[in-house]
Amino acid sequence: MSAAVAMQATRRRVKPSSNGAEPEEKGELGQWGRAWEVDWFSLTCVILLLCLAPFLVFYFIMACDQYQCSVSQPIIELYSGDVTLMTIWDRSPSFTWPAAKIYAIWVSFQVVLYMCVPDITHKFLPGYVGGVQEGSRTPAGLINLYEINGLQSWIITHALWFLNAQYFHWFSPTIIFDHWIPLLWCTNILGYTVATFTFVKAYLFPTNAEDCKFTGNMFYNYMMGIEFNPRIGKWFDFKLFFNGRPGIVAWTLINLSYMAKQQELYGHVTNSMILVNVLQAIYVLDFFWNEAWYLKTIDICHDHFGWYLGWGDCVWLPFLYTLQGLYLVYHPVQLSTLHAATVLLLGLIGYYVFRSTNHQKDLFRRTDGACTIWGKRPNFIECAYHSSDGGLHHSKLMTSGFWGVARHINYTGDLMGSLAYCLACGGGHLLPYFYIVYMTILLVHRCVRDEHRCSSKYGRDWRRYTDAVPSRLIPGIF
Repeated sequence: MSAAVAMQATRRRVKPSSNGAEPEEKGELGQWGRAWEVDWFSLTCVILLLCLAPFLVFYFIMACDQYQCSVSQPIIELYSGDVTLMTIWDRSPSFTWPAAKIYAIWVSFQVVLYMCVPDITHKFLPGYVGGVQEGSRTPAGLINLYEINGLQSWIITHALWFLNAQYFHWFSPTIIFDHWIPLLWCTNILGYTVATFTFVKAYLFPTNAEDCKFTGNMFYNYMMGIEFNPRIGKWFDFKLFFNGRPGIVAWTLINLSYMAKQQELYGHVTNSMILVNVLQAIYVLDFFWNEAWYLKTIDICHDHFGWYLGWGDCVWLPFLYTLQGLYLVYHPVQLSTLHAATVLLLGLIGYYVFRSTNHQKDLFRRTDGACTIWGKRPNFIECAYHSSDGGLHHSKLMTSGFWGVARHINYTGDLMGSLAYCLACGGGHLLPYFYIVYMTILLVHRCVRDEHRCSSKYGRDWRRYTDAVPSRLIPGIF
């Protein structure tokens, strides 16, 4: 194992910052850490998600496999008594060992790329930040180090995919589509295994006991996680690996497999399939290009690792984020030039807003506000908070540029891109539009979660910030 990979698991404790002034009273400041209370409503939602989310994934995949992507037809047949849930279950392809072999090879290969191939791409790509990087301070006051090599892993994986398609022919380019439903069982096995292992690990041998959060409710602990940064020894970080690989690396490969299947079935690839591949590939490449920045986002900075991230990254992401491409295999759509251009423009504008807002925040954070945003020095609000170890810390909340327009304008750009993926599929069925419905619910919920956490963290300073930037997502509306 390389020295760089070994370094990724090291941690250092950060001393509380101080400007020499006397600390303010704790009652006037926020307290950093998970802020949600597990009331009966929260517990009900958790149990419903644990029970229904796997069924929802199965339902959508089987709707495509048996009902030509009709979301309503299975419900109509169930209501009329023509079929039962057991009938639909019996129709589904079962677990297969070939699919298990494919998935085991895939996950193992991504583990090898993650752990054993130190990043060298940052040495050749100007502007790209890779190699060993610091994460954000945890609630217990620790800063973890990570080996950032996701872009390199993506490049190696896709280079081998194209070499196989053009020269080696080890496997068919349609291999993912051809084993899609058996792979669903494999991903569920891994997702539940990972979630259960980290749940037990938090009780028996946590990586850092100070950053564990026990709510007293088993269901909530299992779903939302107990450990903040579970690791095995000093070499494997669960949160970074499962958030970024194997699901997101596979995203573009899944779409390429759909494209190959469309070519095989119909003799051509539609412009809608090309649009979905291109727009989603931009999103995936952006994720890996900015993987070091991703260490500062809500998934890494605030979420504990449990079923929500473990199962979600293994199952929910690869199967439901790729519904547009799956739909287009069953229903090829050739868009008019105007329609295609509009979708492309919407997707690119959404990406521009998403990336520009995040760039502004990153620039502001890196320079501590000593920069220019939209041609002038940014305005900001000084904030103070206590970490769980009692340390007093200070930070700034920017109120300039896109961040003066709305408090979560980056989510607005994300939603524009999500809508573009769906519009590329035309208007024949509801199924491909699940993504924009889900992303709207997810990001609005994230707004609420993030603001609840920030209110707890920053206290009265957060109220000053919301007074300065009153809109959340859409100026003047929400």
